[in-house]
Amino acid sequence: DADLYRPPYYHPGMDAPEIKYLMERRNELGGFVPERRRTHTPVTLPEAKSYDVAKRGSGKQQAATTMAFVRLLKDLMRDKNFGTRFVPVVPDESRTFGMDAFFPTAKIYNPKGQNYLSVDRDLVLAYKESPAGQLIHPGINEAGAVAAFTAAGTSYATHGEPLVPIYVFYSMFGFQRTGDSFWAAADQMTRGFIIGATAGRTTLTGEGLQHADGHSPLLASTNPAVKTYDPAYGYEIGHIIRHGLEEMYGDASTDHNVMYYLTVYNEPITQPAEPENLDVNGLLKGIYHLADAPQGEPNRPTAQILASGVSVPWALEAARILHQDWNVAADVWSVTSWNELRRDGLAAEEHAFLNPGQPAPTPFITEQLTGKTGPVIAVTDYMKAIPDQIRQFIPNDFASLGADGFGFSDTRQAARRYFKNDTHSIVTKTLQLLAAKGEVDASAPELAIEKYRLLDVNAGTTGGAGGDA
Repeated sequence: DADLYRPPYYHPGMDAPEIKYLMERRNELGGFVPERRRTHTPVTLPEAKSYDVAKRGSGKQQAATTMAFVRLLKDLMRDKNFGTRFVPVVPDESRTFGMDAFFPTAKIYNPKGQNYLSVDRDLVLAYKESPAGQLIHPGINEAGAVAAFTAAGTSYATHGEPLVPIYVFYSMFGFQRTGDSFWAAADQMTRGFIIGATAGRTTLTGEGLQHADGHSPLLASTNPAVKTYDPAYGYEIGHIIRHGLEEMYGDASTDHNVMYYLTVYNEPITQPAEPENLDVNGLLKGIYHLADAPQGEPNRPTAQILASGVSVPWALEAARILHQDWNVAADVWSVTSWNELRRDGLAAEEHAFLNPGQPAPTPFITEQLTGKTGPVIAVTDYMKAIPDQIRQFIPNDFASLGADGFGFSDTRQAARRYFKNDTHSIVTKTLQLLAAKGEVDASAPELAIEKYRLLDVNAGTTGGAGGDA
């Protein structure tokens, strides 16, 4: 029985010809497996010009942020130094995302090549499979897609070759369906980008509740390795992607095992060009000042509207209406990451907790709003719990608007009216908080509800703001 704890394996010694042969073969095959390599092939990240398409905006045309992302990815994949290291992973709906443009050039990976006539063979952008393909198409199989994402995202350690997987999935098909797999990916120190396309609870109401995603950023917040962003514009996406690549594969001080989760939408909007003097630091940390209130009378009531993703245009329209109809001055802020703002705030609290004799650091969101007057109205196309993550760090009165519940509707307009997160709901909630402080007439909120027919789900909003279908 004692020998069972010392299995009687025989080893002839390292100088034995059999052992020498095995060691030589293992070295020729690249070393022992499994093995986590501490170094990888040096890489040169994409040139700055690769991001120009994101900075230009869409001009006179409209483009959803999904398309802005795909256009950027196409240029990044053309980069002569780094482009071949991107691995797009799409289990389904490549055409919906506009990624069929990759088929003729990057091609779909198949080690045996294409051995069938594709049903779309008469199209210019038909399926093209190749042993040299760059796209991974695992079929309608989210678990397989995350497995491919993990394999590519750990290649820097398993093979010493950095790859950047870009997993693009539909709505909530990521963190709800395969959240445990993303936790395993984090455990394996995976690096890459997770793209939740057709994001939000109201942007794709015609395809059933499985596409009405109002909670994925909240699920993603439970994964310590995931940085979640909800960008509104293409230029925001460009800066986030660039920063993510630098964090994953920059110099040694930023060589981190992180996954970036970006939510992008299928609602066409006018993509503005990147503003001059853009606060890139604020954008990457989670919030930056997007627009001053329209010019008006001095000493007007003021407010701060914080919006993310597809709700930013609604906030800008709400600021215009508040100025025009109610003589209220509202600044608009683009919140690129509620989750990162919360993590920053919690880190500040933790530092203050463990260092009671030192000055307490100020959370970034608190710092940004210091000196800004009026109530803060936070709006998103996700559950209110997502903007509520920063509530404790807001120095002003605070209210959140979001999309809680099911609320299936036939149009975006009706869905947003039902959830009360559309343009006129932002206006009315702002007036409600101002009225509570005596800064506008107490009857203003009730008048606004009647004026904008806020209780009528068929009324919606005007001028396309807030999501006309």
